[in-house]
Amino acid sequence: MKICPKCQTQADDSAKFCTNCGTPFPAQNMSQQTENPNFNNAYQAQYTPPVDPFDHTAEFDAKDISDNKVISMLVYLMGWLGIVIALLGSHSSPYAAFHVRQALKFTVVSTLMLICAALLFWTIIVPIAVCVMEVIFFVIKIICFFQICNGKAKEPAIIRNLGFLK
Repeated sequence: MKICPKCQTQADDSAKFCTNCGTPFPAQNMSQQTENPNFNNAYQAQYTPPVDPFDHTAEFDAKDISDNKVISMLVYLMGWLGIVIALLGSHSSPYAAFHVRQALKFTVVSTLMLICAALLFWTIIVPIAVCVMEVIFFVIKIICFFQICNGKAKEPAIIRNLGFLK
């Protein structure tokens, strides 16, 4: 039973207003709502865990991931040479092929940026911008390396927005 804070009249628990004076009752607090089993079921039915659209780990076999982790790490550490080693060493691995495609994106974009910096060296600002981007790419490659250590296959930031080599 609820008791009206204004006139002290008793009212039913489901009442929203006092039947004597019309004063609205305060809203239920969270502890009362969570005690209601319908509230909990409604909340659980609505919640879905977030899905990362750039995480492709579920697409690969766990054995393929564990067998080709080291080769996949090489593509981010060694540039073109790592890509060639990965292509020769595990040409039938979808996991390694995924990381080769991502590393190729890094390598192609880095090469194009270096060509632009070489052609526009006299502007000074372009070579500085290219150096900053190369440092950012280096950090992203390190992040990719640690993701491979954890057995993940995520598309790297910045590079994932490029449409080639899907």
